[in-house]
Amino acid sequence: MLLLTEILGSASDPVFADRLHAISHEGGLEYFEVTHRDAQRRRLRGKTDHGTDCALTLPRDVQLSNGDVLLLQPERAIVVRVDVERWLRLRPRDAAVALRLGYHAGNLHWRVRFEGADLLIMLEGAREDYVARLQEFLLAREIEFGNDA
Repeated sequence: MLLLTEILGSASDPVFADRLHAISHEGGLEYFEVTHRDAQRRRLRGKTDHGTDCALTLPRDVQLSNGDVLLLQPERAIVVRVDVERWLRLRPRDAAVALRLGYHAGNLHWRVRFEGADLLIMLEGAREDYVARLQEFLLAREIEFGNDA
């Protein structure tokens, strides 16, 4: 297992970009993929897309970002890839439905935000799983889907 304890810099920084580009052509560039939620953690274990087992231990004042360089060696590099936040947009039929929907989302501990009358739910898993939990509202035609964010 590879222990990673610091962020060396950003892949977009010119100091790293050329070296990473060369390493990628040699097949030595690996991505450590994390969810948006896991990017907020300080300790993390996972595998790169090449199968390298990694343990990440960062100081408290450091947070992972997309493109962070965790390892840079002459023929190998590991770069963080944070998935993009996905949001499910729901439009409640009226204020009473909006209240019930908000209560339902809160009971399920879903992360939400509001845009006008729309409720947006952060998708931290498969979209179908969220839709399945909303069947009561859908069958009663109390909500409709907007364009997901």
